[in-house]
Amino acid sequence: MSVSRRPDLLPIVCLLANAFVWGVSWWPFRQLNALGLHSLWATSFAFFASTLVISVWRPRAWPDLLANPALVWLLLASGVTNAAFNWGVMIGEVVRVVLLFYLMPVWSVLLARWLLGERISAAALLRIALALTGAAIVLWDPTVGLPLPASLPDVLGLVGGMSFALVNVMVRRHAAAPDSARALAMFVGGFTVAGSMAVLLSSGGRIAPLPPASFGWIAGVSALALVLLAANFALQYGAARLPAGVTALVMLSEVLFAAVSAAWIGGEPLTLPMLVGGALILVAAGLAALPGRRPATDGHVPVEIAHVEPAPAAEPTDDDRQARSVTRTS
Repeated sequence: MSVSRRPDLLPIVCLLANAFVWGVSWWPFRQLNALGLHSLWATSFAFFASTLVISVWRPRAWPDLLANPALVWLLLASGVTNAAFNWGVMIGEVVRVVLLFYLMPVWSVLLARWLLGERISAAALLRIALALTGAAIVLWDPTVGLPLPASLPDVLGLVGGMSFALVNVMVRRHAAAPDSARALAMFVGGFTVAGSMAVLLSSGGRIAPLPPASFGWIAGVSALALVLLAANFALQYGAARLPAGVTALVMLSEVLFAAVSAAWIGGEPLTLPMLVGGALILVAAGLAALPGRRPATDGHVPVEIAHVEPAPAAEPTDDDRQARSVTRTS
């Protein structure tokens, strides 16, 4: 007599926890900003703490990274992803920024064609058309005309998604590099890019300088770093035990968490154009995550600590599962 196994829900719960953390991450960044700590400073400190952890956990990661200098492009792309996304949700309409960030499948297809020489299929063109139509609806303002980014948060959302797409493509391009080296590159990029931007922009008076040390913001950014690390470990656990397509689909719940939290806590309105355009963007992202096709450069499984890694083919091998369990850089 066969005994039916109960499905293991823990991996999905872990993925939902990760998506929840990133969906509501706008709130702690805004609280820290109210204490005088801009999101660029906060991102830099959080990623610096994460870099220390991975350096202790995987001491071989540094020699592996230094032996693969081409990973500098992964480092930079990951850093820009986190700096742009976290800054965007701190100052802009959360749902709008998140939706523009989730245009990443469009940029992934184009970058994969350019950098990896991959063919753009008819299905990929359909997903691009859906996503761009959704973006046009979200951005449309009859007083402006063309549906183009109208503010700094819009630009940050788009730039974050573009750089995240580059991260996905770079992870595939440098698949032969050790997992620890790729993970460390993304963590180091998180604190070096955000920190450099913070120093440059604060010296020019564009953002607030680093505030004097105080218990409030030090405790806050320490708690944020711990939560992001926990979210990263949750993602690694879940992504290592589920097909990549399932992981990518579950991670789309981040948009739901962002929308609900922004409306409930932040009092942001959910307009009809945002709902319609957002639905098209999410449909495009969902189609990119469906199994039964080539490894997805236009889908993603975040190798977190912020918003990263593309989904491997259908049912992953043990090597695929291990490779995916590295580090997001949303």
